Amino acid sequence: MAHPVEKIEEEIRSLSIAEKVQLLRLLIAELDAPADADIERAWLEEAQRRHRDLVEGKVQGVPGERVFENLRARLRR
Repeated sequence: MAHPVEKIEEEIRSLSIAEKVQLLRLLIAELDAPADADIERAWLEEAQRRHRDLVEGKVQGVPGERVFENLRARLRR
């Protein structure tokens, strides 16, 4: 018997483009459901702490281009 995900994938492949778009929108909306308030608050506090550390000179920022260069180098390994 086929794995449930494989069965769903097979059914999705038989849908029209419009039906696939509708399904994608529905799934994305479900994934973008309201976040947990505690998690949102924790991320806000972390962002504020990081900003304070930058402003107070406790940490040095890294230019975005350097960040992406480092990332590309790591991904090539």
